[in-house]
Amino acid sequence: MLSDNEQRVTFFHKLSEKDVELPYRIFLNLFKVEDEFVPLMSSKILTLLIVSAPKALPFDLDEFFRWITLKLKSNNTNVYDLAVQILASTLRIPSYRTKLWEVSQAVDTLVNLLKVRNPTPQMQYQIIFCFWLLTFEREVSLEFNKKYDLIPTLINIAKAAIKEKIIRVIIGTFRNLVEKAPEANLPAMLVARLLNFCENLSSRKWTDKEIVEDIDFLKERLQENFHSLTTFDEYASEITSGMLQWSPPHESDQFWRQNVAKLNEKDHELVRILARLLSQSSDNAVLSIAAHDLGQYVKYYPSGKKFLQEIGAKQRIMELMTHEDPEVRYRALIAVQKYMTHAWV
Repeated sequence: MLSDNEQRVTFFHKLSEKDVELPYRIFLNLFKVEDEFVPLMSSKILTLLIVSAPKALPFDLDEFFRWITLKLKSNNTNVYDLAVQILASTLRIPSYRTKLWEVSQAVDTLVNLLKVRNPTPQMQYQIIFCFWLLTFEREVSLEFNKKYDLIPTLINIAKAAIKEKIIRVIIGTFRNLVEKAPEANLPAMLVARLLNFCENLSSRKWTDKEIVEDIDFLKERLQENFHSLTTFDEYASEITSGMLQWSPPHESDQFWRQNVAKLNEKDHELVRILARLLSQSSDNAVLSIAAHDLGQYVKYYPSGKKFLQEIGAKQRIMELMTHEDPEVRYRALIAVQKYMTHAWV
């Protein structure tokens, strides 16, 4: 009824002239009704009112977004599908984007839906559309990949996508990340081989001119930064992403001699990440590489042994000497041997 006639929406908004909480509070209260149908329909109506509000809302959106977050966790496909649609509508309003970003577990749940729940192509599109809207905000773009490591995930989705609109919204998201926070995203994009993928995309025929412009933009910016990206920048981006692979720096003694001190920068940020990966990752390759790198760290910076002991990394590496995977055991053993070259301090 409301979506068919904009004038009817206006009538609802006029209720606020008598009571600032009307009509919104009525529908927010209906979220508490146990019957599943009533809250869901209330959320659709409330969304329509929120996105069409002529002035600032008289209530905090946190309550609304927390409820949506709960629905994103539902096992019912229809329920979380509606929740994503509601977010896609709400996030069209710029001022609501940082609100959602700040709500505990909201974006985390959306990311989990994309990475873990094996969504349909249409659901993939809707989720990534929400990311595209969010990344128009610099605050979001600065932390987006650092927090969720989504650049490699989005590249893989784009590579497998059949529908053009999925590739378009992913490329659009990448453009936002580069325009709003290039320093936070270009190195990670280069490490994830986005430049190669963009060059591949350039050879295709597209029905949408905007995607061609976005691909060309990304290629230009990535090429500019490719030449200025140092080996350490590439290494740091790989570590930060958590997606470790046996790239050349790991086993280059020259690299470690020249760059080991840089691992102490920003309160040992990269060392802490490697230690965290040792404790949290279930990927054998990641465990092997992280153990190897911490061994290299203490080999070329013996004073770092005390710090590794303080953050529990030494104990974790010793535990990995009994890991079920032979490569992990081997790398942990070699790392411990490097530690024992000099007494622990």
